[in-house]
This record gives sequence, structure tokens and C-alpha cells, in this order.
Amino acid sequence: MSLRSQLDALAATFAHQVIAAVQGASLQELGASGGSPVGRRTHVATGDERQAGPFSVPKKNGKPGRLPRRSADDISRLLTKIVLLVKTHKEGMRAEQIRSSLGMQSKEMPRILKEGIATKKLTSRGNKRATTYFAR
Repeated sequence: MSLRSQLDALAATFAHQVIAAVQGASLQELGASGGSPVGRRTHVATGDERQAGPFSVPKKNGKPGRLPRRSADDISRLLTKIVLLVKTHKEGMRAEQIRSSLGMQSKEMPRILKEGIATKKLTSRGNKRATTYFAR
């Protein structure tokens, strides 16, 4: 028997034994084993998630994905905050500085800044990330 045929035979018997073991195990045993696929990162469960069970879906923190729909009132309120903030900085502020000062997400900013420029409450100089906003 050649080395290749011996390895094939060993692999086949190993695979059959693994399948038999998995078929004989209960779902609780399979979930409690704690094993994870090789080469993949897995989610580390928090205390609440551990109590929920092995097959529960982890909660999302709300950051990724689309923003909830904002009313015109919400946008004007945020624009007013931005204008008041920018007025305190005579040299102007970049979008990143405004965002970090007000604790906003980066995806909230473009609509509000565009609205401020359209209503002439803000002016801008520069392009892309170098854009500096000034209050009128």
C-alpha cells in the first residue's frame, strides 16, 4: 500500500468517526463545546448574552447602518448648535472638529452642513477634508 492510499484510508475513517460522534451528540453538547471554526474571529459574549443561551444573537450597539430618519426640526436644531459652536472659533472649524465637539457621528454631518451653507448660516472654504466652516 502506498503512502497516499494509506493517508486516504485514514482520512476516510477519521471523517466517518467524526460524523458518527456528531450524530450521536445532542444540540446542547454541541453548543456547550465552546469550539470555534479555525481561522475565524468569534464574538465574545457579554454577561447578558451568556445568560441568554448558546444560540442567541448578540445585540447591536446601534452604530453601524443607516441613521434613523430625522425631521426638519431635528436638522435645524443641530444646525443651530453647530452655528453657535463655530461662532466661538473665529478661525473656523473643520467637520471633524465640529463632530468631536458635539459628539456626533460622521454620517450625521454632511446633510446638516449642506443645509447650513444653503441657508447661508455657514460659509465654507477649502475642499474635502480640508474644508473649514465659518458662521455668518
